[in-house]
Amino acid sequence: MASSTVRPSTQDQPHHASADTSQEADTSQEGDVSQRLLASAAVLAYDPATEVDWDTPLDTDHHGASPEWSTLYGTAYWRELTEAQRKELTRQEAASVASTGIWFEMILQQMVLRDVYAKDPTSADVQWALTEIAEECRHSIMFARGARKLGAPPYRPKRFVVELGRVFKTVAFGEAAYAAILVAEEVLDVMQRDWMRDERVAPFVRTINNIHVVEESRHMKFARDQTRKRLKGAGPVRRQINAFVVAVASYYIVTSMVNRQVYANAGLDEKRALAEAKANEHHKSMMRSSCSGLMEFLASSRLLTGPALAFYKRAHLI
Repeated sequence: MASSTVRPSTQDQPHHASADTSQEADTSQEGDVSQRLLASAAVLAYDPATEVDWDTPLDTDHHGASPEWSTLYGTAYWRELTEAQRKELTRQEAASVASTGIWFEMILQQMVLRDVYAKDPTSADVQWALTEIAEECRHSIMFARGARKLGAPPYRPKRFVVELGRVFKTVAFGEAAYAAILVAEEVLDVMQRDWMRDERVAPFVRTINNIHVVEESRHMKFARDQTRKRLKGAGPVRRQINAFVVAVASYYIVTSMVNRQVYANAGLDEKRALAEAKANEHHKSMMRSSCSGLMEFLASSRLLTGPALAFYKRAHLI
């Protein structure tokens, strides 16, 4: 069994997506980005079935996520909790985030596969898209096994959100699909970079986060590249519509990350916990600061319209 805290060397690990606004990315030629991503995947890829320590029993002395990322961190309720309660809460929250990740990765896989349907399979873009889908399949299984090991139930978004996702994955195309993919992946990426370095977090969770961060950095690079390409020559009406669609999708993805049932499952007063979480300025600040690079990209792509901004602010992403 491989180490439960696998760490690729910094020279091999892909750059964080927020750094992908460089001139090199902006001036890349057709297929160049996909070719580089294929080369990266050939060198640096993981099999979670063997890389993650699934066999060692869960150590309840560890958190499931960095405490600072808990929706209750900094509240009066958090100060009243015992350390054991705080750890159980972060484990439930991490499992909820993983479950939401599975839900959206299934949407992502369908949108990408539909986008490349009937396109040239010998092209680097299509081959990379298929590689990305394969990685997302492994991530979904990894998240599911991780949530189960954390002792959590299968958290799901509200029925309305699930049905909204069903519509979105069916009709979204082009820049709307890829920009929405980018938002979901970026939010996960930032928090998981903190968790994977935090020794208070369970070792197997850190490994899961490390694998996801490394491989998702490629997916975010592709999503940025595709968003730029699809928006070339787009008129103001098209940008307005897609900006709104992406913002609405982002709102429901982000607000579904932590299911309200995590509080009851952690042994807390659900009504009080939910009220304090909604009013938690610390958590709102964490979300805003983590998305600064993403918002810069959306602004540079002219996807931060007035209506879109309203949804991002409501989700505390800006």
